[in-house]
Amino acid sequence: MKELPAFTRQLGAMLSAGLPVVQTLEALEEQNTNRVFKHVISGVKSRIEGGSSFSEALSQYPDIFDELYISMLRAGESGGMLAETTSRIASFLEGWIRLRRKVKSAMMYPVIVLIVALLITSSLIIWIVPVFASIYADFGAALPGPTQFLMNLSNGLRDNIVYVVAAIVVLAIAFGQFKKTAKGAYLWDAFRLKFPLLGDLVRKISLARFASTFAQLTRSGVPILQTMEIVAHATGNKVLSKILLDARANVERGEPLSDALRKSKVYPRLLIHMLSAGEKTGRVDEMLEKIAEFYNDEVETTLAGLTSLIEPLLIVFLGVVIGGVVVCMFMPIFKMHEIVGF
Repeated sequence: MKELPAFTRQLGAMLSAGLPVVQTLEALEEQNTNRVFKHVISGVKSRIEGGSSFSEALSQYPDIFDELYISMLRAGESGGMLAETTSRIASFLEGWIRLRRKVKSAMMYPVIVLIVALLITSSLIIWIVPVFASIYADFGAALPGPTQFLMNLSNGLRDNIVYVVAAIVVLAIAFGQFKKTAKGAYLWDAFRLKFPLLGDLVRKISLARFASTFAQLTRSGVPILQTMEIVAHATGNKVLSKILLDARANVERGEPLSDALRKSKVYPRLLIHMLSAGEKTGRVDEMLEKIAEFYNDEVETTLAGLTSLIEPLLIVFLGVVIGGVVVCMFMPIFKMHEIVGF
C-alpha cells in the first residue's frame, strides 16, 4: 500500500517525540484520507487498547504489514527501541520504493516503444496490406516472394483474427497460472536471471534487496535463522530464495553464513568475501549495509548502461520490422515492369 512508507515515517517521528502509541495512531487516523488504511489504523488502535502489543495488532493485517515489517517491529518492541526501529523501517521502505521507481522509469520507454511498434506493424499487416493486395491482384502477375509472404500473412491474420486473439489470451492466462505454481515461479525466476541484457539487472536488484533486508533485520536484533527465513521470502527471486533456505540449514548446524553461501554460484564472490569480513569483525549489519549500497549503485549504473544500449537496438528493431513491412509492400512497384509483363 502506497501510504505505508509515509505512515511509518510519521509514526516514527511521533514516537520519537515521546507520544504514546495509541495517541499517535489516533492522530494518524484523523489525517489519513485513504478509507481502507484509516480502517486498518482504527483496528490496530482498538487491538492495542484491548491488550495486544503493537506488533501483534499489526500482524492481524498481513496484506499490509508483511513478515519483515512485523519482525523488525517486534524486535524493536522487545529491545525498547520502537521509535528508532520504526524510523529505520520507514527509511528501508522509502529506499526500496526509490529503487523500484528508477527501474520502472528506465524500462518504461522501451516497453512503450515496443507496444507502439507492435500496434503499427499489426495495423499495416491487417488493414494496409490488403489494400495493396487488391491493387496488385489486378495485374495478374506473380508477386515477389517477400511480398507474397506478407500477403499470405495478412490474409491468415484477417481470416483467423478471433482464433489468434483467443490463443494469445489463453496462453497469457496459462502462463500466469503456471507462474503461480512453485515450479513455475522457480523456472521463471531462473529464466529471468539468465535473460540477455536484463538478467544482470534482475540479479543485482535481488542482491540489493537481500543485503538491505538482512542488514535491517540484523540491526533490529532479529535472530539469524529467523532473519534468513524472512529474507528468503523478500528477495523477490525464487532461485536466490531457495539457496538462502538451503544455507539456513547449514547455519543452523553452526556453519558461518558466508561459508554456507559460498557453495552457490548465484551469490557473487565479492558479496561473500565482504560478508565473511563482517562476520570476523562482528559487524555483519554494517557490512551488509555497505553491500546493499554497492548493489544499489550497481543497479543505477546497469540501468544507465541498458538505457544507452536499448535505444539504438530499438531503432534497429523498428527499422528492420516496420521498414521490412513497408519495403515488402512497395517491392512490386519497384519491379513494375516485371509484373505487367514488359
